[in-house]
Amino acid sequence: MNELGGQPNRIEKNTKIKGDITSEADFRIDGKLEGNVKTSGKVVIGKDGYINGKVECVNADIEGKFNGELSVKDLLSLKASAIIEGTVTVAKLAVEPGATFNAACTMGKGAITTTSSSTTAPKLESTKSNEPAKAS
Repeated sequence: MNELGGQPNRIEKNTKIKGDITSEADFRIDGKLEGNVKTSGKVVIGKDGYINGKVECVNADIEGKFNGELSVKDLLSLKASAIIEGTVTVAKLAVEPGATFNAACTMGKGAITTTSSSTTAPKLESTKSNEPAKAS
């Protein structure tokens, strides 16, 4: 793990935390977290890890379970054992075969915005009355 903002932080297996976490360093969760994580580093959810809440980070590797709102400014990597539910906003997405991804997803470099602004869906237009709509 990259130690950009300092020492990486860990929530070990068999540890349960309820609350919000803000950090400039990377974070690895092998235990359970009910709450929000905001970091300018990378978030790793280990195979036994679980987060229920909101996560904002630069990069994320997920092997465990996530339920909630996930906002990744660069790359989200889902390993084969990952289970994702909720909403995901990401610039780049890598999914290994076997991963479960049951989320509403917004992708692309322009997808990540600040929490105060909103994103708009692309406009749909129909070319012929008998054909399905196409995204512009």
